[in-house]
Amino acid sequence: MFDKLFEVQAKAGEVKQRLDNITVTGAAEGGKISVNATGNKVIQSINIDADFFKDADKEEIEELLVIAINKAMEQADNVSQSEMAAVTKDMFGGLGGMFNK
Repeated sequence: MFDKLFEVQAKAGEVKQRLDNITVTGAAEGGKISVNATGNKVIQSINIDADFFKDADKEEIEELLVIAINKAMEQADNVSQSEMAAVTKDMFGGLGGMFNK
């Protein structure tokens, strides 16, 4: 029982490390604002096109930043779910038929 628990903890640590090395991007206004984050939802960078920045007002930039950040976080969620599903399948793949009746 404890062996399985330690295995799960080790796999979770491996997934976290992989997610730290995956970069996702959320963009708004055709890429004029983009946000890069890790698969663990840590914002790495924000880029705002200089020409757009000159012409846009504060509220527009703030609104588009929220959109870009939310898109990046959604991508991070998708990547995280995929990674966890792969680990779960590897660990419990042989048990899949037990619950189907």
